[in-house]
Amino acid sequence: MIPFNIKQLETFLLVATFGSFRKAAERLNTTQPAVSTRIAGLEEALGAKLFERQSSTVRLTAEGQRLLPPAQRVLRVAERLLLTANSLSETAGVLRLGIAETIVHTWLPDFLKELQANYPLVDTDIVVDTTTTLRNELMSHRLDLAVLMGPLQEYSIENIELPSFPLVWVCSPALKLPNRGKLTLNDLMQFPIISYARTTRPYSELYRKLTGELEAAPRIFPANSLAAAIKMTLNGIGIASLPREVVQDQTAGGTLRIVDCEWHPSDLRFTASYSSEPSNPIAERAAKLAGCIAHAYAARIGKAQPPASSELSP
Repeated sequence: MIPFNIKQLETFLLVATFGSFRKAAERLNTTQPAVSTRIAGLEEALGAKLFERQSSTVRLTAEGQRLLPPAQRVLRVAERLLLTANSLSETAGVLRLGIAETIVHTWLPDFLKELQANYPLVDTDIVVDTTTTLRNELMSHRLDLAVLMGPLQEYSIENIELPSFPLVWVCSPALKLPNRGKLTLNDLMQFPIISYARTTRPYSELYRKLTGELEAAPRIFPANSLAAAIKMTLNGIGIASLPREVVQDQTAGGTLRIVDCEWHPSDLRFTASYSSEPSNPIAERAAKLAGCIAHAYAARIGKAQPPASSELSP
């Protein structure tokens, strides 16, 4: 008979990941004494001390370090066995989901509907924030899955690439721009430039471009909210660089117009990112589902887009 069980190995991996019995207990929805009991039982079964207890944290011993890789392999095999034994509809738990606001304005509703249909016993806690915050929350294990501007270059993070979002220049039709073909950045700089928040990749790229090539200091209005950026643009505050899909209703309705400029920021690249240590089957399945939904959305929207020439007319 095997002298220890899967639950003890799972607890061991969580304590090793978090460096804390308390945090492992919170993740397992149990008590700290229960976690201590499981670890003590595993240590007794193996005849080895696995952790050095300190005042506020715990650290793996040499024996604990040697146990880590085989314990991870055993849990992966156990998870595959459970997947084989149980239907997907029986998957239960809580998915702590972090979402960038661009996704909220595009395919998030489709994803949530499919997630509920495929995994009716999974409850979803949703946080909408910037990529910087979502990354920190994911790395701190306060999120299970984050859809953000990626990929994240961390050994413990798995990234599923999602379709990108092209950025376009948009403004209110009331703004008096030159009535000709492609405009220059100098033409646009007559007005403030509305962009993503300062901590984002689009803002950094835009700031470097404008400060590197133009003599005049750029007036950039960073917005922490896409809804705020759209509202500012509708009110004629400035010219915005926003995802085409996010403003498609406004451009189709004529309340915003797309401006053809000689340069625009790079497309927004998103990933569905989740931690592989400790393993989280719900997050992995949800990430793969997000990939399917995002690609289906991109294909549907791509077919619905009008020709570029009509979009870019002054």
